[in-house]
Amino acid sequence: MFNFFVDPAAKQGDCFIISGSDYNHIVNVLRMKQGEEFLVSCNGMSNLCCFDGADGESVYAKIIEEDYRSTELPIKIYLFQALPKADKMELIIQKCTELGVYSVIPTEMKNCVVKLDDKKKKSKVSRWQAIAESAAKQSKRNIIPDVRDVLSYKQALTKIKELDLVLVPYENERGMAATKEALGKIEPGMSVGILIGPEGGFEENEVALAKEAGGLAVSLGSRILRTETAAIAAVSMCMLHTEMNVGEEQ
Repeated sequence: MFNFFVDPAAKQGDCFIISGSDYNHIVNVLRMKQGEEFLVSCNGMSNLCCFDGADGESVYAKIIEEDYRSTELPIKIYLFQALPKADKMELIIQKCTELGVYSVIPTEMKNCVVKLDDKKKKSKVSRWQAIAESAAKQSKRNIIPDVRDVLSYKQALTKIKELDLVLVPYENERGMAATKEALGKIEPGMSVGILIGPEGGFEENEVALAKEAGGLAVSLGSRILRTETAAIAAVSMCMLHTEMNVGEEQ
C-alpha cells in the first residue's frame, strides 16, 4: 500500500487534498482508480484513505479510517552522524529512516575527510531530506525524519546535553555489558542520541568531551565497523530493544 505525506492544511472535511509531485505520481504513474486504497500520513498520524477523484491539479483522498496504523517507535532517536565520504550519508539516512530514526544531525569531526562549504552544506541537506522523505514513504512511516543542518562538534555536544540518553559507540570500548546496561535505561518518551564517528574514528578527546556531555560509551561488538555500518547497527540495536522491551505508547 502506498503512503503519502501532507500538511494539516490539506485536510478538508473527510478528505485530504493532495497536489504537487504526489498528484502526478498518483494520477499519471500509479494510475489509481476510484476506491483504490492508500495511506496518508499527516501530523504524525497515518490515515487509511481511498482515491475519490482528481480535478487536474489535486487528488481527493477520502478518509476511511483515521489513526489507522502507528509505525513510530515510543522513543525519539537522534542520529549524530560524522560526515562520511562519497554517498555513504545517503545510505545511512535511507536505512536509518527505515529503522525508525527521528532525526539525523550531520556532524563535523576532526577525522572527517569530507569538508563542505556553506553552499554545499545547504544543497547536501536538501538532497538528504528528499532521501529521508522517500524512505519514509517506502517504510510506511507516520513522520518524515528531520535532517538537520550540518553542526560542528561543539554544536553537537550542546544539542546532546538536551537529550535524555546518549550512546557513543566506540571501538576502544570492550565488552557488551555496558551496552546492555545503557539499553536498559531506555523508557517510553525518551530522546535517545547516537553519536557515530567518521571513517578515521573518534579522536580520544572527542570521546572524552562526549562523556562529559553525558554520553555513554558502548560497544557494537568485537569487530571494527565502517561508519555507515556502525550507524545502521546502532540504530537497529535501539530499535530492536525498544520494539521488544519498551511500551508502545509514547
